[in-house]
Parts: sequence; C-alpha cells; structure tokens
Amino acid sequence: MLEHVPHWLGSALKGLRAGTDKLAVAQEGLGPFETLTLSSPAFADGARLPERFTADGAGVSPPLVWRDPPPGTAQLALLVEDADSPTPQPLVHAVIWGLEPVAGQLAEGAIVADGDGDAAGRDVGRNSYYREGWLPPDPPTGHGEHRYAFQLFALSEGVGDPGDSPGRTALLAAMRGRVLAAGVLIGTYSRAEEAPVGPVGAAAAA
Repeated sequence: MLEHVPHWLGSALKGLRAGTDKLAVAQEGLGPFETLTLSSPAFADGARLPERFTADGAGVSPPLVWRDPPPGTAQLALLVEDADSPTPQPLVHAVIWGLEPVAGQLAEGAIVADGDGDAAGRDVGRNSYYREGWLPPDPPTGHGEHRYAFQLFALSEGVGDPGDSPGRTALLAAMRGRVLAAGVLIGTYSRAEEAPVGPVGAAAAA
C-alpha cells in the first residue's frame, strides 16, 4: 500500500517517526529482565531485510531462532514493530502469543493467521491492519531507513490472558510485571535508497 506514496511526500515525512522509545521492550512496567538471544539465518542484526520478507517480494515472515529462556519461563511472546513508521506509535507487524518455553525457532513463513497455520498451540494476534499474521514491511518511498524490531519475551507463570487474537495493547497489559527476559533483533528496510544486504547470522539482545 505505502509503495504508492510519492517520493516527495515520503521525503517530507522523514522527520516524523514513532521512535525506539515507543517500542514495547522499552516500556515501563515490563522489566527489569534478563537478556534473551534472538537471531535469524536470513539477516544479521541491524542489516537490511531481504526483499523476500517485504511487500516488494513474496511478503513471507523471516525465520527466527532463539536460545534457552531462563528458568521459570512459562511461555514466550513475539512482537514485531516498526520503530520508524510515520505514526504516533510503532506500526505492529506481528504478534504471537503462547510459544513453547524452550529454545526454538520459527520457520520462514510461519507467522500466518491461526486458521492457516500449524497446530503448535500458539495464538497469532492482530497487526496494525487488524489482521492476523505477518504484515510485510512497506515503508513510504523516500522516507529513509526503517528499523523493524523483532522482540521476543520470556514470560513467567501468572501472566494475564490477552484474549483471542490479541493486539499490542492487550499483549502489553498481559505481560506487565511478568517479563523474565527479552531479546531484540533489528532488520532494516527502505525504498529508493542505496542499502546493500549485509552479512547474516548475527544475534542481538535487549
């Protein structure tokens, strides 16, 4: 959709960005928490997302890998946000609730609506377009580099119930005070700018 925004308008909006301080992992009431290692075999932390995972390509979700969460973890939750969207709050690209509390991974294309996915027992929540599944990165042309934050949270027992198909607000309310560890992996993307793909395989931590 945003690929149709004219270059001059995207450039004019360059200074309008949600900001990293609005990301879920930076919100008060979630911590303090330990570090959780999160990485992808498809892109390094801080590197450009391959087109395949964006609205300019196949639009599938990228593969993710994480190491053992800390003792006491009851479940994991994933939230993907665009820190540079020209909106008051980061644009939500994916929500997954109820991941198994073990070292694991999400395969390429795994973030899909519940009815189209596997029987892994997790709940896929709503992105900013009020749809379940992966919302492919689609930054305005000329707006500059966008940082897409893949945030994985290890949650303790007693975490709240966000309901069926939760959005960002419900997820944050359910997680408040129950985050044992968190990890962040940043993938970038832009349109109409020089941005080569970097090395893959690096991990990031919150």
